[in-house]
Amino acid sequence: MAQEHNNTTPNDDKELLYKALGVMLLIKDKFSDEFNEIFQKANASKEDILKTVDDAKQKAEAEKNDIEEKFKEKVKAVVEEMGLATKKDIEELKELIKSLKS
Repeated sequence: MAQEHNNTTPNDDKELLYKALGVMLLIKDKFSDEFNEIFQKANASKEDILKTVDDAKQKAEAEKNDIEEKFKEKVKAVVEEMGLATKKDIEELKELIKSLKS
């Protein structure tokens, strides 16, 4: 039987191992850089989203307050137009009745 002869020397094996390690390190660095870039974009996007949400909340709160004020003004106008007694008017009448009784 013929025995196969290994044509590689220990130095060739070391060189191949070093080349393989070098390639793996290059791949690791490339993926690491790309991952860091994606992570930075994700954080920036998160900050943009949070700022947008915060801005929307502030606008909604301001609009809610504005609507409440306009509603109160309309109700007051309707009460005055209809000639209805307000809480203040009733309190004044109570005080007047108390003073007339004494």
